[in-house]
Amino acid sequence: MATSALQIAGLVLGGIGMVGTLAVTIMPQWRVSAFIESNIVVFENLWEGLWMSCMRHANIRMQCKIYDSLLALSPDLQASRGLMCAASVLSFLAFMTAVLGMKCTRITGDDEKAKSYILLTAGIIFIITGIVVLIPVSWVANSIIRDFYNPIVNVAQKRELGEAIYIGWTMALVLIAGGALFSCVFCCSEKSSSYRYSIPSHRTTQKSYHMEKKSPSVYSKSQYV
Repeated sequence: MATSALQIAGLVLGGIGMVGTLAVTIMPQWRVSAFIESNIVVFENLWEGLWMSCMRHANIRMQCKIYDSLLALSPDLQASRGLMCAASVLSFLAFMTAVLGMKCTRITGDDEKAKSYILLTAGIIFIITGIVVLIPVSWVANSIIRDFYNPIVNVAQKRELGEAIYIGWTMALVLIAGGALFSCVFCCSEKSSSYRYSIPSHRTTQKSYHMEKKSPSVYSKSQYV
């Protein structure tokens, strides 16, 4: 019962992490306008993401423009594109692997040991995915904070952390937690199987005792001859 609960919790966390990773990859709110000092034009809000930049005016519909060239982006955004795309693929792969290893899934048969290894594989992929998500989000956040406190950077070019950064950190922790739960499922399955095979049943011990009692040894037979 506890193993099934851990499986369901791990699958739910993995599904949330998968959807959240895809959402963070698409969201344009990685870098947002910083309203400081002379830059206090609050009716214009600039968002910069991995794929596009958006300008939102007051009482006017938001306008977005896809980046014309990848090489025109900063190195952190260039690397974040590839890492977040890889994380999205890995999260989907881990989720489908976890579904195959669930106790209620009949496609992989009824071999509990094989399913536990499948869940362990899914857990490892989830943990790797969480680390892959954490790297670009932290990298972009570091560059934003560094430029914000850099006096050489123009005030109009300074940015603040957007919603995508915070969601990315949260999804990284969710993915790692889901992978840890699947790893715990594997450990519990291994302990239960080793305990089951190490302790013989009471009926088996009684049966073996009676068999030894009924069949005398070869040494005792030689004494009667």
